[in-house]
Formats: sequence, structure tokens, C-alpha cells
Amino acid sequence: MLNIYVVSDATGETAERMIRAALVQFRNAPANVIRQGQVRTAKRIRELVREAAGQKSVIVHTLVSDELRRLMLRETRSCGVDSMDLMGPVLDRLVTHLKLTPRRKPGLLKQLFEARSREINAVEYAFRHDDGQHPEELGKAEVVLVGVSRSMKTPVMLYLAYRGWFAANVPIILEVAPPPGLFRLPPRRVFCLLMAPDRLLELRRARADSFNIPDSPYTSADYIRREILHARRLSRDHGWRQIEVAGKSVEEVAREIITLLRPARDDRMPAW
Repeated sequence: MLNIYVVSDATGETAERMIRAALVQFRNAPANVIRQGQVRTAKRIRELVREAAGQKSVIVHTLVSDELRRLMLRETRSCGVDSMDLMGPVLDRLVTHLKLTPRRKPGLLKQLFEARSREINAVEYAFRHDDGQHPEELGKAEVVLVGVSRSMKTPVMLYLAYRGWFAANVPIILEVAPPPGLFRLPPRRVFCLLMAPDRLLELRRARADSFNIPDSPYTSADYIRREILHARRLSRDHGWRQIEVAGKSVEEVAREIITLLRPARDDRMPAW
């Protein structure tokens, strides 16, 4: 039985997958893959080499630290253990062609995968919680946008989601009470998007013309003013932060929200 030690200063998942992919080419290969992650000290490397030296084994490693790679080479040669460096030659070749210095920081690939996975989940969450859908799940949102119709809630929510924020939006409607779960959220997570009545009226009339929507309170100047007053009153009564969106791009509004949210998230999770 050949013991294949997969040694990494991160998780070792990528190197292990590579080794198992290679082993598939050998039918009934008498091999045992032993993954050793978070190996970041000289002491641990010496322990592993001595463990491997006492049996039929090979060490495959993806250490990004030059110092640890050199130590691994010295120790394996000294103990007569076969070893293979999967990371060093790749880094050296890329340095030659890119003319750049690598960061040599362990775990960056795992962080990248986690960030991508988070973005995908955030987008799925946003689509599921657009326009007040599934209000019973609002507690999972990092940010909830509220506001009257056509106040940029959906595009800002999606911009945030594509950047890894779990975002939802809830419409403010004069005749409809907001979902109770909205009032149970910490006020710092809720942002009320506000727009000048004249600009809102212009947007709604343009939408009504495009979709042949008949005249209704939706395009009434008086109704719009009362809606906005209602939204302002709700946000004031419940401590929600207000963001004026008139004349701003989706990105500008989202960045303003992110700036206010970032300290709270940094206390709880890695930044995206």
C-alpha cells in the first residue's frame, strides 16, 4: 500500500482532487490518500516527513511559502522520502511570464470559491425575495430595501446581490400594511429609498404609457405625495435609514448603502 501524503498550508482540497483524478487512471491502485491541511510551521513539516519515512510513501505538496517549500525539500531528501512540489514550479513559471511577485498567502483559492458561492446564493435569495415575496424569510436578509413603486428598489437590490449581499425589497403601499417581519429586523438593515414626487410621477407615467395602464392613483400627483409622506413616516417611526435616489445611478445608491452596512458585516463575516 502506497501512502500519498497531500500536504498544504491551506485545506489541501485542490491537491487531493488532483491526486484522486490521477489515481482513477490506475485500476485497483493500492494507494491511500492522506490529506494534511493547515501545515504552516517547520515543526509540522518535520513531523510529517518523519511519519512518511517510516512507510512506503510519497509526499505531494502545495505550499506557497518559499521557506516551507525549501524546508520540505531538505527534509524529504534527508529522510529518503519521495516528494513532489505542485505549487512551486507553477509559481516560478508565472513569475517569469507575468513579471509580478506572488502574494504567497495560503488559502486564497478557497476564499475565491467561497466568495463566488456566496454571490450565487445571494442572487438566488434576491430573486426569491423581490417585491415583498416570502416575507417570512426576511430575517435572513443582510439588507432590506423599502420604498414606493418605481423608487429603484429592485435594481439596487440586484446590484447588491451580485456583489454578495443577501438583499430583499418590500414595497410601501398606502392601503397595505408591511409584513410584520419587517418591523422585527434591526433598523440598521432597512433602507428606505426616496425620490422627489415630480420625478416619481414622470417615471410612473412613462411606465403607464409603455404598458397601456389606464389612469389610476398610481399616476396621480396627489397620491404619490401621500405615498412618499407615508414612507418617510414609517422610516422615521422605525429608525430606518433614508436614501435619496433621485439623480443617482443604481451603483451610486448601492455604494452608499454598502458604506453604511460594511462595518456591521465586517464584525460578522469576511468581506466579499
